[in-house]
Formats: sequence, structure tokens, C-alpha cells
Amino acid sequence: MSQARVLSAQELRKVLDHVATRRHSARNRVMLLLTHYAGMRVAEVAALRVNDVLNDSGTIKPEIRLMPDQTKGKHARTVYLNERMQKELAQYTRLLKINDASKPLFYTQKKDGFSANSLTQYFFYLYRAVGLEGCSSHSGRRSFLTGLANRGIAIHLLKSLAGHRNISTTATYLYSSPDQLKAAVELA
Repeated sequence: MSQARVLSAQELRKVLDHVATRRHSARNRVMLLLTHYAGMRVAEVAALRVNDVLNDSGTIKPEIRLMPDQTKGKHARTVYLNERMQKELAQYTRLLKINDASKPLFYTQKKDGFSANSLTQYFFYLYRAVGLEGCSSHSGRRSFLTGLANRGIAIHLLKSLAGHRNISTTATYLYSSPDQLKAAVELA
């Protein structure tokens, strides 16, 4: 099976424009952007609780502390939120009627929290509806890491941001376009 496609900024915009025309657009926008702006896995997004992102004062935390039961490798990790993501979360949480901060941050139409599988399926059909071939629930995470690598962020920092235990795992996420490879050999 090939790796999930890395999206360009224009392709992400196309997906966000589509999301804006659909039901539950605020929720779906934030779920998508957590993968693209914070590099979160879909299962991590599905596992989020209100109190993972909100302080007691109702403000957005600058980082999310994921507990072992919320992560793939069962190792706690910190997800850092840039200002754009914090603003997106603030807009979304203002729409919520929060009675219990320990409840899921994202609800399905049946008023249950998303499972990792149901959110994976949502992303599959979302990308398909926009006409983006090769995209999956992992496209946001790969796009996040590749984008940072292309801006010169060191791989050991990418490893930490991804929550990987080994740099070799992180390296498999990074996409090199033919134009980048051509430019690299010109430096020799």
C-alpha cells in the first residue's frame, strides 16, 4: 500500500472550501486542521476531550497533553498548537454547549464521540468528494511533517512533533518532489 498523499496549500484550501458547504462544517474543519496544522493522528483527534484543549478559564491551551491511552504507541506526548490552530479551536469551542469538560470534543450525528475508524472513513470520503486521489486520514499528518521539513526544520524536532520513537519512522513520512530533487543536485 502506498503512502498517503501530501497536499499542497491549494489542495488543502479546496478541501476546506468543500467542508464549508457541508453540515457540521465547524467541527469537520477543526478535525481536519488538527491533522494538517498539528500533525495529529486521526485516532488522537477522535480521542480528544474538551478538557484536553480548554483551560479551566475557558481559554485554549497552547499545547495538548495526550495520555498513553490516546496515542498509537501508548506513550504520552505533547502536541503543540500554533496560533492558527488555537484560533480555530477557540471558534469551534464557542459553538459547543459544554456541560462536562471530560466529554469528547467531537461528536457524531448520533451524539457519540467519533471512533478512530469512523473518523478515518470520514476523511477517506471527504478527500474522495473533493477529487483528491491517494489521500487518506494520514494525508494531514504527512503534509504537516513534509511542510516543516521543506522549511528546514531538523528531523529530530520533527520526530518529537510526530511523537515517533525513532527518526527512521519520521523519515518515511517526508515526501521529496522531483523539483526538490533536481534543485538538490544543482547544489553539488
